[in-house]
Amino acid sequence: MNGGHVLCRVDEIADPGAKGFTLDDPAGDPLRRREIFVVRRGSHVYAYINSCPHVGTPLDWRPDQFLSPDRDLIQCATHGARFEIASGYCVAGPCKGKSLTPVAVTVEGGAVIIAE
Repeated sequence: MNGGHVLCRVDEIADPGAKGFTLDDPAGDPLRRREIFVVRRGSHVYAYINSCPHVGTPLDWRPDQFLSPDRDLIQCATHGARFEIASGYCVAGPCKGKSLTPVAVTVEGGAVIIAE
């Protein structure tokens, strides 16, 4: 591992599927925690801040429920905005044309790793 924090094993995320995480602030400030989610599609993983660009609400309506019913797009539970999995670009809904905020992740040795 080249520096970073292991979030989980890639096989702990359904294919396709998603999983949410709360990242603690390295300095221990509880107000600076970050909510993110990781989406798996085959051997690829993509991560984003769990905040819709429309009004800033979390995207999941239940824990780890970030995808549309057909699991082809990320879907916001609040207003139904839909985002491409690989790019985070909004293709439908009130924030069409905006994008989710990406988070750098890699897969090394079967582990999903976020850069620190």
